[in-house]
Amino acid sequence: MAQDQPPVLDTAGRPVRSGVEYYILPAATDIAGGLTLVARNGSCPSFVGQEPLTPVVSQGLPVVFSPYVAGETIVRESRSFIIEFSAASTCVSSTKWNLAARDPATSRRNIVIGRSGSYFMITKENNLYYLAFCPADTCNTCKFDCGTAGITIENGKRFLTLDGPVFPFRFRRA
Repeated sequence: MAQDQPPVLDTAGRPVRSGVEYYILPAATDIAGGLTLVARNGSCPSFVGQEPLTPVVSQGLPVVFSPYVAGETIVRESRSFIIEFSAASTCVSSTKWNLAARDPATSRRNIVIGRSGSYFMITKENNLYYLAFCPADTCNTCKFDCGTAGITIENGKRFLTLDGPVFPFRFRRA
């Protein structure tokens, strides 16, 4: 049951709530900024990525979480939800996060925006939160190619991907 899982806590120690805007920030404050939209190879900014480390670090774009469980108002550890940027995009109609096909050059899967949205989850290990893809709540007889998200750097840009080094995050209410 969804209520058996502990709530994900924001930086103020409060449960993360569905429909409320949050910034997704690195757990370590001197690494880089928050998550945002990034362009790849001159394309539209349709990849989920991370703001670079600058003298004034950006919090990125706010997101909202929509749990898979109908009526759930709290985001819980290891439970499926959709993530959507609370911002408009000039390139696509939706800013819901999706898992892209595996990149043949890197064997990684990028997180992109558009379409109806993939289900993600937040896991906790050693008091650190991680974003992951494993929508087991949506189909308990299905087999998924699950993975934990991390940041990969390509041509100086920071992309959120699966199947690479994992990266811990924290959640600050906007």
